[in-house]
Amino acid sequence: MPKPELDKLAAELEAHLGDPHDPASRMPFERILDHDEREEYPYPFVNLLQRWGVHEYNIPAAQGGRAGDVETGFNLLRLVARRDPTTATALIITSLAFLPAWIAGTAEQKQYLVDAMKQGSRYAWGLSERNHGSDVLGNELRADKVDGGYLLTGEKWLIGNARVADGLTVFARTKESGGPAGYSILLLEKRRTPAGSVEELPNERLHGLRAIDMSGIRVDGVFVPDSARIGAEGAGLEIALQTSQVARTLIGSIALSAVDTALRGTLDFTEHRVIFGRTVSDIPYSRRQLTECFADLMVADAVSLGAVRSLQLVPEQASVWSSVAKYLVPTMLERTMSQLNVVLGARFYLRDDPHHGIHQKMLRDLLVANFADGNTVVNLKNLALQSDGLLAAAVEPPTGAADAAEERVADLYGMGRPLPLYRPWDQELFSRGRDDALLAAPASLAALRRLAAGVRSEEGDRLRRAADTAAELLGRASALHARSRTLKTGLGREYGQSAELFDLAKEYCLLHAVAACVHTHVHSAAAMEDPLPSGALLLLQLERLRRQWYPHEAVTTAADVDEVMVVLRRLHRGDRLFSHWQFRLAARTGPRPGAR
Repeated sequence: MPKPELDKLAAELEAHLGDPHDPASRMPFERILDHDEREEYPYPFVNLLQRWGVHEYNIPAAQGGRAGDVETGFNLLRLVARRDPTTATALIITSLAFLPAWIAGTAEQKQYLVDAMKQGSRYAWGLSERNHGSDVLGNELRADKVDGGYLLTGEKWLIGNARVADGLTVFARTKESGGPAGYSILLLEKRRTPAGSVEELPNERLHGLRAIDMSGIRVDGVFVPDSARIGAEGAGLEIALQTSQVARTLIGSIALSAVDTALRGTLDFTEHRVIFGRTVSDIPYSRRQLTECFADLMVADAVSLGAVRSLQLVPEQASVWSSVAKYLVPTMLERTMSQLNVVLGARFYLRDDPHHGIHQKMLRDLLVANFADGNTVVNLKNLALQSDGLLAAAVEPPTGAADAAEERVADLYGMGRPLPLYRPWDQELFSRGRDDALLAAPASLAALRRLAAGVRSEEGDRLRRAADTAAELLGRASALHARSRTLKTGLGREYGQSAELFDLAKEYCLLHAVAACVHTHVHSAAAMEDPLPSGALLLLQLERLRRQWYPHEAVTTAADVDEVMVVLRRLHRGDRLFSHWQFRLAARTGPRPGAR
């Protein structure tokens, strides 16, 4: 979708919801915190957003929805989540429950679910079980074949929306022996089962997302017809994994939004709080903390930009891009939130003041992005098992691979470029050694050097230093590949489960992030508005990644940090999202914390 259309849509949603600091707005922090404190499901906000049509941007236009691409739905969810990650999560869950039908359902099944969702019905994605966690091939809920359908027996647990949903898309064992071909996906409509046949399990009290419904169901011989099976019998695992690729990408919106709101609230305070004769923002140490947090957020934003667009542009690589985003974005931003806590000081610990209480809520809610829909270990394992081939291709690209990646990466990281129609069934479970972010990195690095050469100023110098830093970090791919080969030779069969391989996967994610930052600066420059793009910001982004290897070495100067602060202040004072997208946020009509 061209940028002006998405900008317009985002502005309309922001205007509709209003300033979250204003108690009179439609979705104010004051009421959000009240729901969270009372652990009460946010029906008013979910209903409000369904009436506006947010969920329709996650269902296909062919069946009456408005989704043509994932990027639109992802960014609308960010705008919801910057107010309340709980409400955004509730909406995401219904969208994920529909995805199996979008991937493998018949036209009739898709239309049925779309019509139900448009009328306000809620659905849940019934994947996990109490005794198996991320081991989906251990799942025990059975679907025993009978004439005309199946009898469902078993339990699903820690399922979002399970109690409030009208139905669940259920991952069920259809072959007694289980295995990769032993599971199928079935639609269980609670409204169409005999009274009492679907037992709703108690809602679990949570550390974060306190107002969400996180519960489960138990069934014993509940009949569902053949028409309720989505996709072929035995195809459940592939469908579930394809669904998880989308989930892993979407869940990043929660982490991005939590830090956006926390950073915005911290700035509201530090820009007015005077201590030792100057504002907190102008104290050099605090200024560096603020700008580093901003740089972290923009790294995560660049990684997410590519990951979201990859679902449509390179679906055959979705297993890599989604896992990198799912590991790196929440892991990095959890650290960022801790850094913001130090800047905000004791106020982040206050619960009753909506200005500071929302910071504490975001701190808690962000954590869900680390474990929902595939935890850190699952995503690192997925990357670890592919890392040898990915590193080999990055070091010595197959013939023509780098040139092809260079062509695609302009679309992958070009925010203003249109996307092809989303075809989730094209997503593949293994990338076969391809990751366009790394394959095209040398070309974008060369483009960055050309940009630097064309600018005779401090900006040009910063771009040159950014290019040098990126080249240094990307050059680590050869050493990583050598370590991988040595590890594989030395460990033999134990290679795939080794802790060292997981460490390699973490470093691979950092290389991908370095490439994402360079690609975004090069290919989205024309779609950005002043004060972006910024060479100082890019340099600080790369420094933040470099510190994962060299924790005590800086590549930025105080002058660079000051320039990043100029960018941050202009976005903040202009009420723009802290993102390369820079969406215009709702006009300020409510009070701000000031120096309180």
